[in-house]
Parts: sequence; C-alpha cells; structure tokens
Amino acid sequence: MSTGKKIFWFFITAILLGLVALIYFKYFFVFGEGVKSGHLNYAVRKGNVFKTYEGKLIQQGFKGSLQSYEFEFSIKTKPVYELLSRNSGKMFDLHYKEYHGIVPWRGNTVYVVDSVISMKDQ
Repeated sequence: MSTGKKIFWFFITAILLGLVALIYFKYFFVFGEGVKSGHLNYAVRKGNVFKTYEGKLIQQGFKGSLQSYEFEFSIKTKPVYELLSRNSGKMFDLHYKEYHGIVPWRGNTVYVVDSVISMKDQ
C-alpha cells in the first residue's frame, strides 16, 4: 500500500473514532447522578414513535417567599413507572442520572430516574 493510501486510511479511522467518542460523550456518558426529593405531580407514558415514561416532581422550599421547583424527568423502567403512576401526589426520593443529550428511545429529558429510594405518605 502506498504512503498516500496509508495516510488517507489513518485520517478516515481517526475521524470515525472521534465521531464515535463524540456521540458516546454527548448521548451515553453519565454527566452526573443524584437524588431529588419532592411530591410527584404526574407519571405518564407518551410519545409519537418511541413511547417513553415521563414524570414531574414538585420540590418545595423557602427563599424569602414560598417557591417551588419543578423537576421533569424520564423514567428508565416500567416497574418504576408503575410504582410512580399508582402513587401520584406522594412524597418521593428519586435516584436519577443526568446525560448531556437526549435520545428519543430513552425519554424527553436529560434526567433519567432509574430507581425510587423512598416513598412517604404526606
């Protein structure tokens, strides 16, 4: 193989590896994870092509005046969705992972809840 062809294939390989690394970092690398607490507003299954589980948690707090924060998230598995959908309005501690980008089959947000830490009746 000539030197020109070797250089060409080296650059093609480098570009492909860079593209794979970029896609992984943007859509599959876990940027952060943690726990959010609050009252579950809703859990729904929706989507045009990819049916995903989505939810919203209302976090209450004080900062001079009463404020609340809405945490919108996607739900990873059907059992977690079913637990949440049966207990709307209750207080939950939810473990989530945060990604840099959204893929349609995973959900509509960068936050993906993978487990319920605790549930409280309030």
